Order: sequence, then C-alpha cells, then structure tokens
Amino acid sequence: MSDVTNAVVIYESLTGNTAMAGQMIAAELTRYGIETTASPITAPDLEALSKAQLVVVGSWVDGLFLFGQKPGRDWRLKKLPFIDGKLAAVYCTYALEKGKTLDKLDTIVTQRGGDVIGGYAIKRSELETGVEEFTGRLLSSLDSREKASA
Repeated sequence: MSDVTNAVVIYESLTGNTAMAGQMIAAELTRYGIETTASPITAPDLEALSKAQLVVVGSWVDGLFLFGQKPGRDWRLKKLPFIDGKLAAVYCTYALEKGKTLDKLDTIVTQRGGDVIGGYAIKRSELETGVEEFTGRLLSSLDSREKASA
C-alpha cells in the first residue's frame, strides 16, 4: 500500500452530486488506510490541507450539452490555496457530456502547485461505481509511484 497516509478532498458542488462523490471518495480512501477529510471549496479544511500528502479536487461540469464544458464555478477553484509539492487527483461529475472538463481542472490544480497524477469523470447516475473505479485507479497509481521510487 502507498506511503500516503493523509488526504483531503475539496469539491465545488451545485446540486449535491459532486459533494456526495467527494464524501464517498473520502470514505473509500479512509477504508484503505488513508486518513481523509472532505470539504467544499467555499470552506476548505485548511488544517487537513496542510497535513495532506494527496489533494483530490472535484467539480461538476458546466457548459452547453455539445460544447464549452468546463469545471463549474472555476473561479472558485482557481482560488484554491497553493498545494505546492503535493500529489493531486481530479474528478468531475456530469450528466450528459464531460468535454474537456478534466483537462481544464487538471490545469487549475497544476497552476495551484499540485502534481496531478490522474483524473476521472463520474456520471452522476452512476456515482457509486464511478467512485469505486476512480478510487481504485488512484490507489493503483499511488502504489505504482511508490514502487517506481523504491
């Protein structure tokens, strides 16, 4: 298992789906031995963020159905406290189309100093399976990084 022992999930949510996904991701990471807290971008847990080795950032997809998708209220996400040197992952929740939301979210988190190691788009009608898939991929990525550095 990974050397990561502390994580934080920070999310921007409109209808509650992204918040629910964030809480579920935090619960899954905790279940695998990574102490994790989750909070909205409007009230991030700064103490948990300062201790975290991994920062997971989530957003809902804003934009038109066929084009222009982006992280919802991205101006809030762009004010995320600096996370220099921390591993990071991103996720988005969507109804119909995700477009390039993950790429844009990756850019925002990278600009805040995060070392983004992966991302996943979770269909809002499939939160449970999406969270399980994302968390599994994230844990595998953390394990692979640890083995590569050993």
